[in-house]
Amino acid sequence: MQIISKETLFQGFFRMVKYKFKHKLFEGGWSGPIEREMFERGHAAAMLPYDPSTDRVVIIEQIRVGALEHESPWQLEIVAGIIDTDESAEEVVRRECVEEAGVEVSDLEKVTSYYPSSGGCSEKLDVYVGRVDASKAYGVHGLDYEGEDIRVQVMSRQEAYQLVVDGQFENGASIIALQWLELNHERLQAKWQA
Repeated sequence: MQIISKETLFQGFFRMVKYKFKHKLFEGGWSGPIEREMFERGHAAAMLPYDPSTDRVVIIEQIRVGALEHESPWQLEIVAGIIDTDESAEEVVRRECVEEAGVEVSDLEKVTSYYPSSGGCSEKLDVYVGRVDASKAYGVHGLDYEGEDIRVQVMSRQEAYQLVVDGQFENGASIIALQWLELNHERLQAKWQA
């Protein structure tokens, strides 16, 4: 692959970049020049707060600009945040869990890393499940200077997974984490309660 040019089209809270590139073809030779715009979002991390002793999860609800003109802009999600250059993914999810759900994380289990929409966005997302005490999760949280108004909900693992089945979660990281937990909760309970 060869990048021919890179032009910033917009710089705000996020950035839009126009790439001109060419690449080797599967059947040999090179492609012609291809132009694509890319939403430059950066690296992020998300975590499903899980209490293995009560088999309950902490879910947050907040308004999301991507869903403003759809059925409901209020989205059920797991905690998440953008990784700054001086933070690790693990530090981000620990910090975000306190900021968005009001609970501390004692242990972390990595689920996966993936590109949510690599056809037009640079974001790569690290997903975790973190051990918390769900009895301490309640209320409304978020940072005022970021305009956050985040409601905390605690529910059983089974209730949360049923919301996935019913299509109530529309966020990829949340769906992945809850499906992963459904397959791995017994192992996590044994590991974190040993």
